[in-house]
Amino acid sequence: MEAKVLNTKGEEVGKVPLRDDVFGVKASKEFLHEVITIYRANQRAWSANTKTRSEVSGGGKKPWKQKHTGRARAGSNRSPLWRHGGVIFGPHAGRVRLDMPRQKAKLALAQALSARALDGSLVCVKALALTQSKTKEVSQILAALGCTGATLVVLDAPNPQLTRASRNIPRVLLRLAADINAYEVLRCRRLIITEPALEKISARWN
Repeated sequence: MEAKVLNTKGEEVGKVPLRDDVFGVKASKEFLHEVITIYRANQRAWSANTKTRSEVSGGGKKPWKQKHTGRARAGSNRSPLWRHGGVIFGPHAGRVRLDMPRQKAKLALAQALSARALDGSLVCVKALALTQSKTKEVSQILAALGCTGATLVVLDAPNPQLTRASRNIPRVLLRLAADINAYEVLRCRRLIITEPALEKISARWN
């Protein structure tokens, strides 16, 4: 599989081969749904918090003796069965973290990249060098590349000039090749990858 390499004016300047184990993997909707669900759950800020019976104040004394009262046995008035007691299986802030094996995340990324290469939304550019740090220049480059709507730009190294010029453009996200994941790749409508970043992505499968 090959991809066209464009310049910032949208003109073809060459071609680059795409690895089959990165851009030729058959995507599974069920598998990608599972991975994205885990990713989004870990990004969520869990602010709701409830107290268990060990965290609720009080309950240090047995309400009444064990036998001969005619009432049910009780060891604490902060039992979840009691009013003002603890909560069973309630939410806890900051305690939810779902683990995902590294190889699973890597396979999901390969499937997402393959899906983008298959539907033609992958755009490979030679480089993204700006003459000046202007938002107008970045908008012109995106228009020349046919990128409208949500766009993910993958770079090989930090580019403060490009970051500063693109931060006012809505739904344009910049990421390094080492930091991209399946969720961000699938969320965008167009995926722009520089040629050096493409080499770095492929190197992760070496």
